[in-house]
Amino acid sequence: MKNKIHELEKVARLLETSPEQRADWATQFAAHAEQFISGLPTNPAYFYDSQEGKALNETPIGEQNQGLDTLLRTYRTHVEQTGINPASAKHFGYIPGGGIALSANADYLAAITNRYAGMYFANPGAVRIENQVIRWMCDLIGYGAQSFGNLTSGGSIANLVAVIAAREAKEIRSKIVDQSVVYLTRQVHHCVLKALRIAGLQECIVRKIPMDANFRMKTELLEQQIKSDLSMGLRPFLAVASAGSTDVGVVDPLEAIATICEAYQLWFHVDGAYGGAFLLADVPQADGSNVKDLFKGIARADSVTLDPHKGFFLPYGLGAILVKDINTLYHAHHQSANYLQDAEGLQEYSPSDLSPELTKHFRGLRMWMPLQHYGVAPFKAALEEKVYLTRYFFKKVQALGFEVGPYPDLSIAIYRFVPKSADANDFNEKLVRHIWKDGRFFVSSTSISGNYWIRMCILSFRTHLKEIDDFLSLLEQYLSAVYEEAEAVAV
Repeated sequence: MKNKIHELEKVARLLETSPEQRADWATQFAAHAEQFISGLPTNPAYFYDSQEGKALNETPIGEQNQGLDTLLRTYRTHVEQTGINPASAKHFGYIPGGGIALSANADYLAAITNRYAGMYFANPGAVRIENQVIRWMCDLIGYGAQSFGNLTSGGSIANLVAVIAAREAKEIRSKIVDQSVVYLTRQVHHCVLKALRIAGLQECIVRKIPMDANFRMKTELLEQQIKSDLSMGLRPFLAVASAGSTDVGVVDPLEAIATICEAYQLWFHVDGAYGGAFLLADVPQADGSNVKDLFKGIARADSVTLDPHKGFFLPYGLGAILVKDINTLYHAHHQSANYLQDAEGLQEYSPSDLSPELTKHFRGLRMWMPLQHYGVAPFKAALEEKVYLTRYFFKKVQALGFEVGPYPDLSIAIYRFVPKSADANDFNEKLVRHIWKDGRFFVSSTSISGNYWIRMCILSFRTHLKEIDDFLSLLEQYLSAVYEEAEAVAV
């Protein structure tokens, strides 16, 4: 048996590397990353690739090994140079995720040291780092000392954790699910509906509260609906508001919704995955108020979702769920086990007690290190810049003849061109596809009440005035090109 073990050891030791090999790899990875970042100003924001990376199927995983230089070339060709480039300053679609470089370095350190951040007992330092950024976000939204939260992979899991906490806190058991009522609008992110299904609440009653002309929840209709449901013997238990909706970027009237939820004892959840970071922004509004005023009432919510990989410009893979009372999150997710008895009764909450995850990446380091290194000021300035850039675009795009949606609350605006003769939906879809095929910029679209709208989402830390002006100039050219195509078809 010893001989067999020694034979296996020789092969297994290939997974360990020498200092020289690690240094060589570090040089190759750094050079690759530098080439990518340096090329961002001139590289496309969208790579149109008809093959969609199919060549990757020609190199299946097997016994044959590949050199690192070959693998990096494959990655560049079939990953970096296909589809959307979210790291680009010219990415204006969906919610951009630029990924500041220091976060990537922090992720490398977290991965190479492989510290387990799921339990305080396993690594108190790692958990304290994650808890520090959670506490900072709790303070940002105005929560008190009893609040806390958990770092998740993104907004979808954060919203799922919130739904489960609400379900447990309001004691929604299986026998009463079909009598339990959730309130939201059609602008709520689809992951909330997905979370309800995953949490076993698919059969609950979902009331979609009407919105005003600016796509904000009509709170008087929310209260009317709750009263009506109570009169029918139903169990209202959860209301979900948007603090920066994905479609149009608006913030629901959080203060009024909080008052209603408190009066009728509903769990109040705010999905601020996109917009929550703008609590840092200090930007005056036309009516004399401030962008921060849009968020009044958020501290009264029972739970709030934030996505640092959006508004704090970090790499994808970092969301957060924050709750006003940590006990609600703990009781909803804590589970003991015999083999984990050493980890019980320690000084700090363990992340594994506050979410479905047990094993998790030490994801908090990617946020802690940039905040510690830069301080808050650059993040605040970048967010304020995005608000002003969106307002600038909103004004300028109308001068090109585009129809617009509501005045932007934050950094999302919707716009569309209405031609005199051609179908507006078809025309704008062709315009978007023309932009994609060109590739220099990327935009996305949405449909609201049967109308096709183009979305302008400005959230990359690399996006500045030059990119907006360049896009406006090219948009005028794109518009002429689509007009010419439409006239050719008509002839």
